[in-house]
This record gives sequence, C-alpha cells and structure tokens, in this order.
Amino acid sequence: MKRLTILSTLLLTLLTSLSAGDIYVSPNGNDRGDGTQTTPLKTIHQALRQAREWRRLGDNRVTNGINIILLAGSYKMDEPLFIRPEDSGTEDAPTIIRSKEGEMAVLCGDPMQHHQQLYPATGMERMTDFDKENRTITIPKKAVSALKEFLLSTKGNKLMTPAEPLEMVVHQRWAIAILRIKDIQVKGKLAMVSFLEPESRLEFEHPWPQPIINGEKGSSSFLIRKTEQRDGIEQLVIIQGTEQQPVEYIHFEDVVFENTCWNRPLHKGHVTLQGGFPIIDAYKLAQEGLPWAATLENQAWIERPVAAVSVTNARHVDFSGCRFRNLASTALDYVTGISDCSIIYNQFEHIGGTAILAGSFAESPREVHCPYTDLARQCQRLLIHQNTVIDASFEDWGAVAIGAGYVCNTSITDNIINHVNYSGICVGWGWTPKNTGMHHNIIAGNKVTDFARQLYDAGGIYTLSNQPNSVIENNVIDSLGIAPYATNDRGFYIYLDAETNGYTIRNNWCPEQKFGDNHPGEAVIWENNGPEVEKLIP
Repeated sequence: MKRLTILSTLLLTLLTSLSAGDIYVSPNGNDRGDGTQTTPLKTIHQALRQAREWRRLGDNRVTNGINIILLAGSYKMDEPLFIRPEDSGTEDAPTIIRSKEGEMAVLCGDPMQHHQQLYPATGMERMTDFDKENRTITIPKKAVSALKEFLLSTKGNKLMTPAEPLEMVVHQRWAIAILRIKDIQVKGKLAMVSFLEPESRLEFEHPWPQPIINGEKGSSSFLIRKTEQRDGIEQLVIIQGTEQQPVEYIHFEDVVFENTCWNRPLHKGHVTLQGGFPIIDAYKLAQEGLPWAATLENQAWIERPVAAVSVTNARHVDFSGCRFRNLASTALDYVTGISDCSIIYNQFEHIGGTAILAGSFAESPREVHCPYTDLARQCQRLLIHQNTVIDASFEDWGAVAIGAGYVCNTSITDNIINHVNYSGICVGWGWTPKNTGMHHNIIAGNKVTDFARQLYDAGGIYTLSNQPNSVIENNVIDSLGIAPYATNDRGFYIYLDAETNGYTIRNNWCPEQKFGDNHPGEAVIWENNGPEVEKLIP
C-alpha cells in the first residue's frame, strides 16, 4: 500500500510538472488569479508578464515551454500587447500563445471608421484638370450642388469651405490618394478643389504616380466622401526585439485578430508611392538623372503603413492557423531583422491594406530609389505557406495581398488569393538592375484570382529589380480584373516591372499569355507559361 502511494505521488508530480507551464486567460478571469484553468487571468498582458517572470527566475515550469492558453471570447485590446526580447523562448521551450483547443479567442480593437460617399452617389467620376502649379483639382460644378448641405458659402457662393471634414479619393494609375478638402471655388461650370497640408504639397510636387489628364485612356477619376472622425485602436500586437537581442521562439496558434482602425488619413491625408506606402516627403528633380539612374526624375521618402500585428528583429516567431479579419490597414507585418520565421495556414479576410507584408521597403530616412545592398539580408528565410487571403486592399486600393520588399531566401508557396484591387503577390523593391542583395526567392504553387479590380500597372504576380536565382513556377493566375477607371491597359497575369532580373518563370497557368515587362534583365528565363500549361492547382 505504501509503495502504491509513493508511485501515485510520483505520477501526480510528473503530470503536474508537464502541465505547469500552462497559463490560462479568460475574458471573465481576474488578473489577481493564479492563471490556472479554474482561476484564469483576465488579460493576455498579465499572462505574458507571468511567463516573463518564470523565465527570469529560472522557474522549472518553463522547462518544456510555456503555453498561454486563451479561453473562448473577445479580448478588447485597449493597448497593444508588447512582446520584447525578455519574453523570448528557446527551441526546446518556446512560448506558445493559443486558443484553447476547440475554442476561439479573439484579440480585438475598434471597428474601422465608416465612410459615407457623397459624390458621385456610387463609383467615381472623371476629373477635368490636375493643376500642379495652383495645386487644385478641377471637377464639374454639379458636384458642388450635390455637396451643398456639407459646405459653407462665402458671399456670392464662389468660395466654399467644408462644414465638416470632407475628403477626395483620387485614382492615379497604380495608387490612390486621400486628400482632405480645404475649400472649393466655383468658376463658371467648373469647380476648383484645394487641399490641406501636408498632402497638398506631396500630391502636386511628386511626379509618380499622379492622375492622367487627357492622356492614354483619358482623365483620372475621383470621389468625395466624409469619414467618421474618430481615432481608434490600430495595433493589437507589437513584437519588437533589437539587432543584438531579437525576440525568439514565440508562436501564435489559432488566434483571431479582429477590428482595427486606420487613423492616418484623418490627420495627414494619404499620398502613396506604391503598394500602400505613404509618402512623407517628395519632390521632382530640377534636372533628371542620378549616378545610378540616368532618367530618374523624382525623390521620395516613405513610411510604413500601420499594422494590426507587427514583428521586428525576430527569429523563429511564427503564426499558424490564425485568422485576421476586418482590419483597416496592414494585417501582419514582418518589418526587418527577420530570419527563420513562418506564416502558415492562416486566413486573412476583409483587410483594408496589405494582408501580409515583409521586408524593408527603404523607409525614411533612406530615399527609396537608391540601390541598397544591405537590406535584403535583414529579411531572410521567411516562409509564407498555405495562407488564404480574401478581399484585401479594400481601403487602400494600392495595397496588395502579399507584399515582400528587400528579401532573400523567401518562399511564398501554395497560398490562395482572391479579390484584391491591385496586384496579388509582389516581391522586390528598388527599381534597379544593380545588386540589391535579393536572391533565391521562390513564388510557387499559388492561386491568384480576381485581382487588379480597381488599379492597373498591376500583376497577379509582380516583381521589381535584380533577384538572382529566383523562381516563379507552377502558379495559377486567373480572372484579371477590368478596372473600370484605369487610364491604361497595363494589367498582366505576370508583370516583371522595372529592371526585374534573375527570375526563371515556368509552368504557370493563366487563361491568356498576357505578360508585361519593363526593361527586364538578360537573366530572365521564360519556359512554358500560358493556357496550354497543365493546371496543377484546382
């Protein structure tokens, strides 16, 4: 009997030690609890603090790793969850943040701001003039009549100012601009619209992209709307290490990230360069040409769009089986200092900006058009695999489904993308034939459909610059959109944009051989692409 009691005690001790690394959290919990399943904590922030203390003190409960287990329900994130180097796990003892098996935990912010389109009632209308010198956009006078209840008139009804904030959304080839309206001046049958700063200067001084007037297929389009003037929660999770001490071995599994806002346009407008990246300074060169680009005429500095979940300076930080939905800007962003991370089996739905963003895009203080060689190695060995992206870029039409900038040894494989307003999968940055440090990037086995719905100069798969030993293969690309307000016909199934080089493109199915290129390099190889290729993806 005594021996049986000893064995029972040893078995209980063993079971306790194996499960001791579990910390439970519930929306109905209490942060003064002990984090067990019977008395769970209330916030994920407190659970992470407890896990951090266990690691700091060398508690034996971390031996087999730590599971922060989120019970079903919504967790309102009044501030982001910050994960720092001190929260790192190890290969043998990672920190896993996950929903309880069979349940669904939701980390949520605020619902995105609501828009009310005022003119035209639906769709867009062509503008009449884009005046760079006076920094005005000319539209038909009938637009003013439709807006009269939202405008304050001066004597004679010639100059009107908004009674409440109004904004113009401008269609400009491969991007949009959101410009806050300063005033509207009526002249005959036309109306000249002026805008607030800083977006007015950025819109009219930077040459690319800008609206086309009476060129290619005709004038660019606009709409006028009002947007709910409310700042809300933009970020849910911020994972941030340093170059010397990255965050390591953190895994998110089966967690929902839901509801974030996008506050920038309310305060600064939104003038972009490409891919949803806001311009923060820009101008046209008085005399075109720089040592590395003889025809370059513009200078631009950009910042990164805000992301619901961002990862910086991290290794082995993974997201698996998670859902990202109803997020107003970028959903998941692996910024820089990234290696050996994976984004697998996740679902992205109704994303205002880009669903998955990765790698540096030469953000300020760097000027974007220089040929950098040190950035690609700051995002390497990233796996983006078997994710589903449905309805991305619905707020910023110039964003994409999956966008990778300066990256190397990055694999984008077996993902499904459907319903995006610009390009589907984009890899590369720099617009240069020179060495970029980008190499061995793989875009394979993906299915991209219903893309380029609003903007052209787009590709189902789109690349930039020199990327030796890279591959685009076995993809299915279908349903190129008929962008209703495009000013050119440059929509392609595969588009090798400025100075793309080093890619082998083979065995990709699309319904027609509509491919585009822009000064591609000599090391581009095309093999067996088009409607005759066997579809490897149903």
